[in-house]
Order: sequence, then structure tokens, then C-alpha cells
Amino acid sequence: MHAITISEPGGPEVLTWDEVPDPVPGEGEVLVDVVASAVNRADIMQRQGFYDPPPGASPYPGLECSGRIAAIGPGVSGWAVGDEVCALLAGGGYGEKVVVPAGQLLPVPKGVSLVQAAALPEVVCTVWSNVFMIAHLRPGETLLVHGGSSGIGTMAIQLAKAIGAKVAVTAGTQEKLDYCAELGADILINYREQDFVTEIMRATDGAGADVILDNMGAKYLDRNVQALAVNGRLAIIGLQGGAKGELNLGMLLGKRGAITATSLRARPLAEKAAIVAAVREHVWPLIDAGHVHPVVDRELPMTEAAEAHRVLEASGHKGKVLLVAP
Repeated sequence: MHAITISEPGGPEVLTWDEVPDPVPGEGEVLVDVVASAVNRADIMQRQGFYDPPPGASPYPGLECSGRIAAIGPGVSGWAVGDEVCALLAGGGYGEKVVVPAGQLLPVPKGVSLVQAAALPEVVCTVWSNVFMIAHLRPGETLLVHGGSSGIGTMAIQLAKAIGAKVAVTAGTQEKLDYCAELGADILINYREQDFVTEIMRATDGAGADVILDNMGAKYLDRNVQALAVNGRLAIIGLQGGAKGELNLGMLLGKRGAITATSLRARPLAEKAAIVAAVREHVWPLIDAGHVHPVVDRELPMTEAAEAHRVLEASGHKGKVLLVAP
């Protein structure tokens, strides 16, 4: 088979379409013929040499895919060769074939094409696990999403609105904010021109955000705590603004707040399987009913992975950038 490999840490030009050995499914695994994958920030970090795959995972980038089951390993039940699926991966999505633990498979939802289903697994599992399973966002509460027009952001808006929450977003252009509003966002904050703490306090009559989904890390840490409501929960899922910040524990104590920080890729298989099962139970019916949908900015041939990375790094996209296999 062929896959995108990383010749050495560096820019998008180090991504090359090479012939590599075919993967073989082991105990509890299936082999998927990949139809499409999606580009995530973690792929860029891996390409740059900052985010190695966990032990035993495929060395090739790609944290999600869609496709058809080509073979089933020992100990797998409930799936059959030919089933159309999408999957959460620890790596390997940028290839013609990939091995997937059976617990990380999802059926393609109704009304979603097989290609566009590749836009779902990583963002849905990330949002559901952090915003709902950990931070316990409830109807009537306010969720603040940084990077509202991103793949994560567009899914968080839809899921929060689907359960009856109020949604605030930050984004860097009016075009992106307008798109977030189309998805249901209630409070629109241009982080280049406005202070999100001031704006979220104004919009909530001084109460603040009950849950904040943050991809920035250190740069926003202090202001995120300021923006929290009493009993608020800050869920950190990215470090685009740095890894080390100063935390005002007095303010956090005063707000009886909580901070969590998670990554998805390196979690044990059992934890990932539990998240995928929860997503299938709670989110898939919303997609089947048309209340939630994947947001895809563009589809590119998988052989043009370097260009897809350039698109993501330029941050002009809305939603997901997909790579379609040959």
C-alpha cells in the first residue's frame, strides 16, 4: 500500500506519498480500506517532530478516517467485511489501509457521505469527552469555545446547542464569526478586537462562562479563569499559546472552579472505546436526525497532504480539511 510518510521533522514539504508495508489486523482489530482522512493540529505537531505516536501505533499521521472494512482480526464481533465505517485512530489515517481497534469503530451516520464521515471521529470524541463527560455541560449553561470556526469549535457549537446550552465563541474574523452564528452561536467575540473576558461578562450579566473549551493553553490561562462563572469548569485541549502559564489559585478557589487538561491520542484503548461508545449512544442519533452535521472546508487528494497542512497552518479554513485516498 501507499501512505504519507514524514522523511524528517520539518515543514509540509517533508510529507511524501511512499510505498509502505500493508498493516495486518491483530487480536481485536480490523483492517480498513481508507476512503478519506482528516487533518488535525496533532498531525502538524507530529510532522514538526513534537508529537510522536504512542508505542505500537502506526508511524504515519492521521487520527481519524472513513472507509470500508477489508478484514477482521481474531476476537472481533459485531462488524463484517464491507461495512462502511469511520474510526478514531492513534495514527495511520493518511494511508490506503489502516488497522483499527474494534472499539474505536463507528458506523457512518445516516445522511453523511462516506468521505465526509472522516470529519467526525476526532472532533466528536474530543468535544463529547471534554465538554460533556468531564465538564458536564448542562442545558441552560453557557459554553465558551475558543476557535469557534475550527473543526472542534464547529462541532462544540452544534452539540452544545443541541442539548440546550448557550454558546459563546471567539474567532479572528467577522466571516468566521458569522459562520459560527449560522451554526447557532449566541455570543460572538472577535479576539483581535475585543477582550473575551469583558465580552463574556457583559453578555452573561457578570456571571461568566460555566464551561470553557480552550485550545490555547498558557496564553489564555489567567483570562480563562477570570471568565469562569462560579462553579465553572475549564477544559484545556490544546497548547497553541504555550505550555507554561501562571495560575491565580486564589481566583480559582473563589470561583470554586475546576481545570482539566486532556489529550485523546495516548489514552488507553479501554478509555477510547468508552468514549466512542458514548458518542455512538448520544451523538449519532443527533447526526442521524440532522441536528448535527460535519463541517468540511475542503477535500484534497491524500497525495496533496502537504498542501492540506499549509491550509490548516494558515488558519483561513472553517471546519475540517479532508484528504481523499486515491
